[in-house]
Amino acid sequence: MRLIILAVFSFLFLSMPLQAQDPHFSQFYNAALQINPAMTGIFNGQFRVAANYRNQWSSILGTDAFQTIAVAGDMRYRVFQDDYLTFGVAVLQDQAGAGQLRQTRGGLNLGFMKQLAGGKYRTNDQYLSFGLQAGFGQYSLDYGNFWFSNQYNGGTETVDPTLPSNELIGDKTNIFLDISAGLLYYALFDDDASIYGGGAIAHANRPNISFQENGDESLYSKYIIHAGGQVPFNPNFSMLPGAMFAFQGPSQETVFGTNFRYTNHDRYEVAIRAGVWARLANKLDQGVNLDALIYSFILEVERWNLGISYDVNHSSLKKASQSRGGVEISLIYEHPYESRYRVNCPQF
Repeated sequence: MRLIILAVFSFLFLSMPLQAQDPHFSQFYNAALQINPAMTGIFNGQFRVAANYRNQWSSILGTDAFQTIAVAGDMRYRVFQDDYLTFGVAVLQDQAGAGQLRQTRGGLNLGFMKQLAGGKYRTNDQYLSFGLQAGFGQYSLDYGNFWFSNQYNGGTETVDPTLPSNELIGDKTNIFLDISAGLLYYALFDDDASIYGGGAIAHANRPNISFQENGDESLYSKYIIHAGGQVPFNPNFSMLPGAMFAFQGPSQETVFGTNFRYTNHDRYEVAIRAGVWARLANKLDQGVNLDALIYSFILEVERWNLGISYDVNHSSLKKASQSRGGVEISLIYEHPYESRYRVNCPQF
């Protein structure tokens, strides 16, 4: 079984033409509702709350570094013998650069988990999950740190911010409707052996994000394919490989790698994970290149999951950033079951 799972992962990694305008998370496996609405309700517990924080390029931009914060919560409700409705909410805010280009999004998730197969003792479970997310978003910009050519005083050869810029650009876009959808399949072969794969489309309606009052600037739809699972080596030690491929307009990004997990399997379970991941991205006229190596460490204590990762920059900004990319923190809480109805889900 181990060889079969490894073969599937190898095929996925090698076959994807790996590389988004949207903010991204290196710990994509710990940002479920931000990646695919079909992952709503896919966890071992009654309800889940997750928070993610990312800070990137502080080595170059200082206090103007790119910062992303996301919060999500989800749960499921049994509707048939082994089928479930899933519900969730996801909020994200991203701020980038000196102009504080900020995007704020929030949405409600609704999905359905259909059991395809399952054993009497909850082994060999297979589920197909479908999810929708509908919400609203807005972009904003702070012009206080900008100047334009009309504000340049040729006589004194200085910029005069008191002069009008004559730019017909607002500081906010209209609030827009944002729709996403996704599918996810997973199969459990044993307590610590699983595989999953899915796909999603974000901004399916291509909302207008123009800063001009009557402008028309559509946000590219983003397409995501992701896969992963768990490969056990013994009752305490396993490997959790994964990959995510995303493209949005001309931008492409791929993250792939693995975490290794050790657990004590005690009543009050404690587990640790550590791993290395790579991010590939396309550069103008340079094709796909290595953008960063990501080193991750995750601590699991009973129902809590704390993840810390760091991106070591390998892009063309390597010299300017001194290889310092971004730090990311994730915190997840899964509330234990309080009824006899339970679903076994894979480790992400």
